[in-house]
Amino acid sequence: MKTLDDKPEMEKSKAHIIVEIIEYIPNAVVSKTIIKKTTGNVTVSSFDAGEELAEKISPFDTYIQIIDGVAELSIERKKYHLKLGEGIIIPAHSRHNFNATQQFKMLSTIIKSGYED
Repeated sequence: MKTLDDKPEMEKSKAHIIVEIIEYIPNAVVSKTIIKKTTGNVTVSSFDAGEELAEKISPFDTYIQIIDGVAELSIERKKYHLKLGEGIIIPAHSRHNFNATQQFKMLSTIIKSGYED
């Protein structure tokens, strides 16, 4: 995954249009951090058509919201097709991956709490 800049998070107290803060780059998955804290983070990502993120497991619940296009997501091998405005929670400790059959942008939110035990 490619990162747009080296800033740890976006500028505070400055309005923005979420879908416009990241562009599509040919043959790439690009991410930009909006907020990054030890307790969690919010990231926006763009996927060019044909790109994918390999299967992974996160120790935390992750909320995904599609902000442009249509995404194909697999959670524990079950496929979901999410369109603009739709969201889903990827449960902690679940195998998941993304496959871009077409371009899409998503907002992901991870809250790192509730799993301390």
